[in-house]
Amino acid sequence: MTPTPLHATRVGDAGPHVVLLHGLFGMGSNLGALARALESGYRVHSLDLPDHGRSGWTDGTDLPRMAGAVGAWLREAGIENAHLVGHSLGGKVAMQLALADPAAVASLVVADIAPVRYAASHDAVFTALAAVEAAAVDGRREAGEILRRYLEEEGVVQFLLLSLARRDDGTWGWRFNRAGLEANYPAYLEAPVAPGPYPGPVLFLRGGRSPYVSDAHGDSIRRLFPAARIETLADCGHWLHAEDPARFNALVRAFIDDSLEAAA
Repeated sequence: MTPTPLHATRVGDAGPHVVLLHGLFGMGSNLGALARALESGYRVHSLDLPDHGRSGWTDGTDLPRMAGAVGAWLREAGIENAHLVGHSLGGKVAMQLALADPAAVASLVVADIAPVRYAASHDAVFTALAAVEAAAVDGRREAGEILRRYLEEEGVVQFLLLSLARRDDGTWGWRFNRAGLEANYPAYLEAPVAPGPYPGPVLFLRGGRSPYVSDAHGDSIRRLFPAARIETLADCGHWLHAEDPARFNALVRAFIDDSLEAAA
């Protein structure tokens, strides 16, 4: 199967390559603050995952195929070894690539997700997205009003509205493949497929107020990533990169810097 072409942007003109992978319903620009924090010493690539942002849509995808698309992008870009940073679904994709092709990954940062199977938790979001699509809205204000009928968290509403865009014909729609993401959602909940552990340096960053990475996940993390370190941002929830960007960015940069020194 031909990998889905991915849209990417880059900041930074020199240094090792860092690849940033966003979460479900997102796009590469979601980690823009981190990209700017790294660009003075790294070439930072922000990718839109398959079925997201400006990347191609698929007939069906899962973690291995998403990781395969990222791996294909790395090869086409001539990048033999990259530092990966992934949040949520992007973290699962990053883990999958590291497990399947360890030589391609110099180090790994996983933000608020564990290598385990999760229970479904986005039913209300999918219902809200479909309602916006069915209403043929004429802009973000109307879309936001519809989303708020189903979703209580204003932060989630604003995050989703980032992916609402005007099409060439003047109508409004989601940049992501809403129907495809809903159909493939059960596959995203699964744990990464692990042919063997990833031996390289790994940092797991979790939000202290988030349920996504608990102490009980420690055994699963260390079984697949024996060199992993787990750090907690105590006052953050799932969106830790947005809730405490200064600390998050500093931890990521220090970890990648240290990984390079250890490998030298």
